[in-house]
Amino acid sequence: MDKPHEMFDRDSEWAALSAFVTDERAGATLGVVSGRRRQGKTFLLDAVTRAAEGFYFGATEATNAESLRRFSDALTRFSSPPSAYHFEDWVEAVDALLALGAERPIPIVIDEFPYLARANPELPSILQQAFGPLRPERTGSRARLLLCGSAMSFMGRLLSGSAPLRGRAGLELVVSPLEYRMAAQFWGIEDPELAIKTHAIVGGTPAYPNEFLRGDVPRGLEDFDAWVVRTILNPQTPLFREGRYLLAEEADVRDPAMYLSVLSAVADGNTTRGGIATYLGRKAMDVAHPIAVLEDIGLLRRDGDAFRKNRSAFRIAEPLVAFYAGIMRPVWDQLQRPGMAERVWAASGHRFASKILGPHFEQLCREWALFHADPEVFGALPTSVAGGGVNDPGAKTMHEVDVVVIESTGGGRPRLLAIGEAKWQDTMGRAHLERLEHIRTILRRSDSFDTTETRLLCFSGAGFNDYLREAAESRDDLRLIGAADLYRTAG
Repeated sequence: MDKPHEMFDRDSEWAALSAFVTDERAGATLGVVSGRRRQGKTFLLDAVTRAAEGFYFGATEATNAESLRRFSDALTRFSSPPSAYHFEDWVEAVDALLALGAERPIPIVIDEFPYLARANPELPSILQQAFGPLRPERTGSRARLLLCGSAMSFMGRLLSGSAPLRGRAGLELVVSPLEYRMAAQFWGIEDPELAIKTHAIVGGTPAYPNEFLRGDVPRGLEDFDAWVVRTILNPQTPLFREGRYLLAEEADVRDPAMYLSVLSAVADGNTTRGGIATYLGRKAMDVAHPIAVLEDIGLLRRDGDAFRKNRSAFRIAEPLVAFYAGIMRPVWDQLQRPGMAERVWAASGHRFASKILGPHFEQLCREWALFHADPEVFGALPTSVAGGGVNDPGAKTMHEVDVVVIESTGGGRPRLLAIGEAKWQDTMGRAHLERLEHIRTILRRSDSFDTTETRLLCFSGAGFNDYLREAAESRDDLRLIGAADLYRTAG
């Protein structure tokens, strides 16, 4: 099937769905599509359904009886049976869905499936039985049933462990935010610095520029501050409360205040479990559950330490939530009063740069190294990129390394391809290079990595001084990467 011309990117998602719904083989199949709200799941699935003349049903929060009645009416309108459907239970309804695939492969989409399952917890088990391997209703059908949902914790459990549908699905598709390069194209932003600053606030959620902001995008670096004031910090725009709503929409979040406090702790730079607990004045065991839930719903991510296998750091995975927790939540009462946004933003500049923009730039540098950099930059294709801490016994200190590029060899020591430092605001120079050289010397004394060809990377949003530029021209082990390089195509 041809992807609709109005659909931006999503080539791999469209290809996967097209292959699934047009599969001519006998036997009904089940697929699961998930992703946070505003990522374009409904648009994607509706387009697939229209292209293949399938059936689409969007569930709502309702009782089981009301949902079954709405489903009966929708299927009646779609298939025009001799008499209207009045299903008594979901067993009967699911079999009617399977019957749609008697003649041809047909996509059948149930959007916001968690609403139906909460109203009738037996529904996953009913589907498990309906898709039994030898059941005639399944083997005689070519229905391609797609269950879709935005409740990430629920959807994540749907196919895991001992869940009824484990082993029944032939497709598991997660619709993620646009990656940072695609996001810049989608927003129509060509200036790399502006793209990074914008992405640090709104990320890659497709719904924000057009549906939430009605096409209001920053027109240039000189417009960025004014854009933040008139959009994100403006209580009259939908995006103003979006950071709160992303958390409140999750059914597993029963104490929003506690979860918001955990997010605020991370946004303030407390990235370990102990640091979060100390920030909240709690014991580490008290924050274990909210941290686990935030991981399950995709708002918090645990990143392993490249050098200390028993250590990890948490970061907020959704930029808008990080911006809300770090910038908006501490002054929420002021922001709700009209006319205060400009004053608040003027006072938030340093905090935005250090707590939001700096860490976000580091993460984009890691993503560039793993997904976009030409392998020639490192001399090989990386298998992992992370941050990490290097113990310096001589100085009795710990050196934090922003970018650690590793190639796992499959046997023996992994190769340490490169280590790098990322500075958003600083013009990098001799001191930054000497620090990286010192860390490389420490690592060469250890026996954990093959460091014979470890290269040094300097990432900067502000640029590099003459000393560093001259050094990069005369050395093969040093690379300078600016903001523009993060958006430049390899090759």
